[in-house]
Amino acid sequence: MLFASTANEGHFGPLLPLVRAFAGLGHEARVAAPQSFARSLAGFGLEHEPFADVPGEIIGPVMGRLPSVAPLEADTIVIQDVFGRLAAQAGLPGVTEIIERWRPDLVVRETGELASLAAAERAGVPHAHMCIGMHGMASHFRALLAEPLSELSTLAGLDADRLATALADEPTFSVVPELLDFPDGGGSDAIRRFHEPLPTATAERSPEWGDLDRPLVYVTFGSVAGSIPPFAGVFRAALDALAGLDAAVVMTVGRAVDPSGLAPLPANAKVFNWLPQGDVLAHASAMVAHGGFGTTMGALAAGVPQLAVPLFTSDQVMNGEHVAAVGAGLTTPMGIASLADAAGQVRQLMTDPTLTDGARRVAAAVRELPPPSEAVDELVALCG
Repeated sequence: MLFASTANEGHFGPLLPLVRAFAGLGHEARVAAPQSFARSLAGFGLEHEPFADVPGEIIGPVMGRLPSVAPLEADTIVIQDVFGRLAAQAGLPGVTEIIERWRPDLVVRETGELASLAAAERAGVPHAHMCIGMHGMASHFRALLAEPLSELSTLAGLDADRLATALADEPTFSVVPELLDFPDGGGSDAIRRFHEPLPTATAERSPEWGDLDRPLVYVTFGSVAGSIPPFAGVFRAALDALAGLDAAVVMTVGRAVDPSGLAPLPANAKVFNWLPQGDVLAHASAMVAHGGFGTTMGALAAGVPQLAVPLFTSDQVMNGEHVAAVGAGLTTPMGIASLADAAGQVRQLMTDPTLTDGARRVAAAVRELPPPSEAVDELVALCG
């Protein structure tokens, strides 16, 4: 089975339990992802089938436009131009070669990875879709991808409407419990749901994370923000906003940022490139993040209330809205400027028991989902 992902840890995260469960049953699993994702996949011990990244001189100016445009326009740029055109078209030759050479029985792709959709359709290989957000995000993607998918179909030698139809008909999997996915009620029987690996007991809280007698606040803005210059200022803005908070602030900035560049740090803060998210959340009283899917679900699975500060895409906004709707946290308008009120909002997260109760209610719903092995059984049934 071939699992296909963009070079984004938050996007790959929901695929990881499927890859491991599938391989654990003795099946062969490989991951098709951009070459730039090699280091991350090596850390997971997975077999990587690399394909081309979008060149930096092309993707850089596109991402650099995001802070200067309205949120809806920024969202359209990311979905249509970055995922739908640049990444998909750059990856198509490589993914086509991988599928034609290896001939997997099934391709499982995450929402943002579209080259594998085209390559699988071209090769006649069945494929499935792993959601990287709430159910509404998949519908939002489909609405914005009509033109890019038509262009990609033509590049793949397919009829112009082939990929739009294939996208709509894909079997869909999700790690989001219905309580969170449909906070107003309802649901979709068509979505196959399972839980990611559940949080387990971890070591004692590390003294490297700051004052052990203070509540811990975890701050992270994912693996992408630090690599986009217009958004790199989010780290300093968050540190300044939380400097007066009576808490141990633990921030991770990703591999693209040098923590020493943020010196001098507030007395209550420690900054790291990376920490095991589950280990930190096991001791956290609250989390501040960007509404990215991996961080959002990580905090919810751990029962930790969160403040979502969306930075540049509508999925971050949607995730924050769903968290707030189920009473598991707070959300803000999009943009770094929204961090100005973060200290008061984090105090509310730590002192309002209804928010902690809401987060724990979602954590319980996550635990009630079937294990990844059941999703693997359904995937095997889809194999050609």
